[in-house]
Amino acid sequence: MHKQMKPFQQIISQFALILIGLYVILPIWGILRLAFDSTLKSRPTEFRWFPKEFSVQPLLSVLDRPYQSVSFITLLQNSLIVSICAGLAAVILGVSLAYAFARFRFPGRKSGLFLILLTAVLPPVAFTTPLYLLLSWMQIRTTLLGLIIVYAAFAMPFCVWNLRAAFQAIPKELEEAAFLDGAGHFTTFWSITLPLAMPSIAVAALIAFLMAYSEFTIGWLFVEKAETVTLAMSIYAILTSGAAQPWSQIGALAILMSAPVVVIFLIFQRTLLERMMFGSASD
Repeated sequence: MHKQMKPFQQIISQFALILIGLYVILPIWGILRLAFDSTLKSRPTEFRWFPKEFSVQPLLSVLDRPYQSVSFITLLQNSLIVSICAGLAAVILGVSLAYAFARFRFPGRKSGLFLILLTAVLPPVAFTTPLYLLLSWMQIRTTLLGLIIVYAAFAMPFCVWNLRAAFQAIPKELEEAAFLDGAGHFTTFWSITLPLAMPSIAVAALIAFLMAYSEFTIGWLFVEKAETVTLAMSIYAILTSGAAQPWSQIGALAILMSAPVVVIFLIFQRTLLERMMFGSASD
């Protein structure tokens, strides 16, 4: 039986939840208000709950060429290519490394885990110099491939540690039973271990995708042409350029940038629920 909360505790809890909800909702509402206010000529000078003149013109205007001469479709395509490929690379490499660290014993295992943990706590700027030199030597620094490698390297430590914990939580007896039935290591991993770890893999993939999709500061070191700029980088460039561009267009660009993230999150959420329900039913 759950212990019932006292009235005073319920009031405090509800009040705390309301504050947290407002902390999350108000910035989103502010961006929506900016995105549909056609009266803004530069930055807003007064606080408003609702647009002074509601219009979808800011959304339509940023669909053309929001950053220099680059179209919105090109910016969105760059963001999706870089973030999806970086997320897949980080998860694929992270799955193999995490499974090896979780199931096998080999020389240098503890040192390798410590180094991965060290890279996870260091700020990303600590890796910019070696990555800059390496990608310049490979002559891919200013390409989307170089940006994919950079973001995949940033997401790898999180994926390894998150997935290692997921593999350790899977009972070894399931794999040992498969070995007794004549299954090899790859068959056991592919048919038994990997499906059970799929919820954690989906979470790691989503986090890796978001890390690459929303990053805008480090990427400028690896981009020289406007055609390889991502959506997040374009918003940052517009805000720091000093140009008197209407903030309604910036808000509209932010809304359009968030739409793919919402869709992908809903897809991953359904996958997670299905996997959890399947795992509960199979137990």
